[in-house]
Amino acid sequence: MRILFIGDIVGSSGREIVVSRLAEIVAEHRVDLAIANGENSASGFGITPRLADEIFAAGVEVISGGNHSWDRKEIFDYIPHQPRLLRPANFPPGCPGRGLYLGISKAGVGYAMLNLQGRVFMPPLDCPFRTADRELERIPRDVKVILVDMHAEATSEKQAMGWYLDGRVSVVLGTHTHVATADERILPNGTAYITDVGMTGPHESVIGMDRAAMVKRFLDALPAKFEVASGDIRLNGIVADIDEVSGRARSISRIRLPK
Repeated sequence: MRILFIGDIVGSSGREIVVSRLAEIVAEHRVDLAIANGENSASGFGITPRLADEIFAAGVEVISGGNHSWDRKEIFDYIPHQPRLLRPANFPPGCPGRGLYLGISKAGVGYAMLNLQGRVFMPPLDCPFRTADRELERIPRDVKVILVDMHAEATSEKQAMGWYLDGRVSVVLGTHTHVATADERILPNGTAYITDVGMTGPHESVIGMDRAAMVKRFLDALPAKFEVASGDIRLNGIVADIDEVSGRARSISRIRLPK
């Protein structure tokens, strides 16, 4: 089973490249299942029902989230009724939505997608490691293909999650920092891992935002309104090949495509 995971979609340009190039990527890489992180789809902050529907219509099966999942108030009424739009599972009880999705690919293969959020340099949520233990227990034993989006700031926390889940899930993918790392590999017990998938959107920027405003903020430390940048639109992602019988990863490779 070949799985495409698209890194954090930022703004309209990020959405547009997904819409325009996803079918081509699926065909070229023989993708069976496409997943994306979409928490920055709405002008860089959050996601709305309309934009979630747009990404689903493009061919993405599941959209994961993170610390910006709640930035748009419209999503509060939508997310409880759309199980394919995830938010981190370690948000406190009572938050709308869910962090685990159980699905079946177009080829008839069962899979699970788990969304977690780190705590280092991030809001103080429930423990993502213990949450992972709890959520994995909910997955039927016959579902072997399991993906985890670890949305976190600290490289150390993402790496620790990779080692913690090695052999228990198929893939651990880092998101949030918007900068793709070059450490994709298969861990000893068969889990594919990468610290950060990167960003889908404008790369002539500072993590997707207009670079002049970001530089000014670092220089004067004053509050500023950030706008999504516009140059060098690229899609960052990974393609992982998973043995659907054992759930072990055969390979993981990065993709970086221009608009």
